[in-house]
Amino acid sequence: MNSEPLEGVHAPEHLKLHHIGFVVFSIQESVEGFARSVDATWDGNVVFDAIQKVRVTFFKGRNPTDPLIELVEPSGPASPVASFVERGGGLHHLCYEVPDLEAHLNFCKSVGAKIICPPVPAVAFGGRRIAWAVTRNRLLMEFLER
Repeated sequence: MNSEPLEGVHAPEHLKLHHIGFVVFSIQESVEGFARSVDATWDGNVVFDAIQKVRVTFFKGRNPTDPLIELVEPSGPASPVASFVERGGGLHHLCYEVPDLEAHLNFCKSVGAKIICPPVPAVAFGGRRIAWAVTRNRLLMEFLER
């Protein structure tokens, strides 16, 4: 396996792991056990995002530098995560906060990732835009503009 960087391709700077997303059938049924299992605190806030067709909530770890943990619940059968939850749900994606969303998506394309959802505003992040990509290794990545 070659771990050398691709010729002429440089990873973007200032990436920050923002959150780790898990898909669940029901936030209300999952929240208590989930928070306890990852030793996190929950503020009780659940956000509906009509664009993404999901409800989401976030947990904060005990260490302030830890990434957030997100629970994602499909809002109905048309939700992009509905089929994932039907297969049992679980670990779904990593989300990185990036300073320049378009530049980062160009980098992703240059290393063979496929952009599966172009930038759209996200209710859970106050309208900041997000985009989705899947890597050659089938890792689903969400990118949040800083």
